[in-house]
Amino acid sequence: MKKKIFITASIFGAIAVIAGAFGAHALQGKLKPQDLHVWDTAVQYQFYHVFALLGLAGLSRYQTRLIKDCYYLFSVGIILFSGSLYLLAARELIGWEWLNVIGPVTPIGGVLFIGGWITMAVAATKNK
Repeated sequence: MKKKIFITASIFGAIAVIAGAFGAHALQGKLKPQDLHVWDTAVQYQFYHVFALLGLAGLSRYQTRLIKDCYYLFSVGIILFSGSLYLLAARELIGWEWLNVIGPVTPIGGVLFIGGWITMAVAATKNK
């Protein structure tokens, strides 16, 4: 599981760097300031949870169900939270204004993040 977590964190980390650079350079002046802020929030939370996955890898030697659950909560949370924010921020630029219907997906990703943090805390306390 440790290797899987590291690989996933590495991929999400690389995507976050690319998205951050893309937002800072290619999207500057093309997105409204509030949409650029949404993009930056997506990058920021993606990075936070890449680091959470890396921390989780340290607990993964215990191979418990909680570790696996936490891995999925953080990973799916990144996809739903940050992914929906990237799409919402760029919807006018890509001509998909109808994408505002995915707005409710963002808080679902946030709830998964919270669940991941709680699950990681429980996993850490159960493993000595």
